[in-house]
Amino acid sequence: MTLDDCYQLGSLGKPHGLKGFVVAFFDVDNLDEYRKLKSVLLELPSAPGKLVAYEVEKVQPQAENRVLFKLKGIDRVEDAEPLRNAKLWRPLAELPELEEDQFYFHDVIGYTVVDEQLGALGTVETFYELPQQDLLAMRYQGKEVLIPVVDELISRADEQERKLHVRLPEGLLDVYLSPSSHDGDEPLDEE
Repeated sequence: MTLDDCYQLGSLGKPHGLKGFVVAFFDVDNLDEYRKLKSVLLELPSAPGKLVAYEVEKVQPQAENRVLFKLKGIDRVEDAEPLRNAKLWRPLAELPELEEDQFYFHDVIGYTVVDEQLGALGTVETFYELPQQDLLAMRYQGKEVLIPVVDELISRADEQERKLHVRLPEGLLDVYLSPSSHDGDEPLDEE
């Protein structure tokens, strides 16, 4: 199995205690869905791009995205230390099912972005996952345009036609296409 067949579940931090537990950080919406996790693939910092399968012995959710994690065969702090900063991966085929109007970011890369007023605009290139919110990046008239990933703006993904339907706020595209209207010498108007 290669990285292209997988999604990144999270990463490992430092060892916890003396019995092989490791602090893990899961990049998921609901930690409870992963309580019964049976196996993971690790990409160790010493071997980028290479995946090693491990059986999971225990998953103990802590706060937010933090988990205490125990892998089979890792029974001492000395065994856990080399796993520090490893990336956790899972097969794409084992992603949890989504509701009808939801999609995974990786599924819509390459989809055509279609606005309900303006029609086809460009192609989804990537997503930026920021602490404040996620942003969709598309190419429009040679410029990268960022669209916040919120229900009010992104209405649905059409898997058959490979289209992502959006409702862009008026003026969003103009922000990316217009040259700066002030040269820095004049104060900005505040409302």
